[in-house]
Amino acid sequence: MIVVHPGEDLQAALDRANPGEIIQLPPGDYRAKAVISTGGVTLRGAGADRTRILWDDYAKKLDSRGVEYNTFRTWTVAVCADGVTMEDLAIVNDALHPEVKGQEVALTVYGDGFTMRRCRLTSTQDTLFLGPLPRDLIARYDGFLPDPLRRDISCSQRFTDCLIEGTVDFIFGCGRAVFEDCEIRSLLDARGTGYVAAPAHALEQTEGFLFRRCRFTAEEGVSGIYLARPWRDYGLCVFRDCAYGGHISPLGFDKWNDTERDKTARFYEDPPVAGRVPWVKAVK
Repeated sequence: MIVVHPGEDLQAALDRANPGEIIQLPPGDYRAKAVISTGGVTLRGAGADRTRILWDDYAKKLDSRGVEYNTFRTWTVAVCADGVTMEDLAIVNDALHPEVKGQEVALTVYGDGFTMRRCRLTSTQDTLFLGPLPRDLIARYDGFLPDPLRRDISCSQRFTDCLIEGTVDFIFGCGRAVFEDCEIRSLLDARGTGYVAAPAHALEQTEGFLFRRCRFTAEEGVSGIYLARPWRDYGLCVFRDCAYGGHISPLGFDKWNDTERDKTARFYEDPPVAGRVPWVKAVK
């Protein structure tokens, strides 16, 4: 086991971890931008309200070359290995003001067999990215993103008893992700609207985002939130046995601006809810 205390170098500890090792984070705030590159490690805190990893990058921030960070370099923590587990901690991007700064990712998961339990993910727009990237972006970002963040691989992720909060498209990507018994919390946004999930799965993917027994809640004053909108044509989302607060729009789902993705998106809700858009399917 490796124990890292607040104020110590979290990245150095992650870099020296061996496969299967536990990295223990006692209570406190860890101001760090961290990458996990070793498979099979466990990052364990002392509770989501006691151990926090924080950073504040944002899409419109300029790097040392004067180039904007772009969404996919703004993460606080990036998982770039398989079989990683996280327990009992919070990961936060506290840049805030996405209406000015753009997207602000807290956690990027670009690995297979990822597990998160009893954790909290907090940001605004684009809180949680679930790899892989859509294939058009894998090609577009050649030479811009490091190779571990643009691999064309299959990624599965599981979140249990977690709190995930944000404003716009705050759970997005192409992963095969299961959210079980989680609280999905929408926060106030200066732009006055919001979307929870933005899936971008390819047509050949038969598993996308599954929300099972999740509770959709909101900060006071939030309303008109959509459960999902398709970031790419065949985005796949299933909502099963979930509980929705009054902040969720009766329509439930949005087709993404002026696209025709309502004709191709694969959205399912079980049990069905009256008043939803006609293109959401009842069962999967």
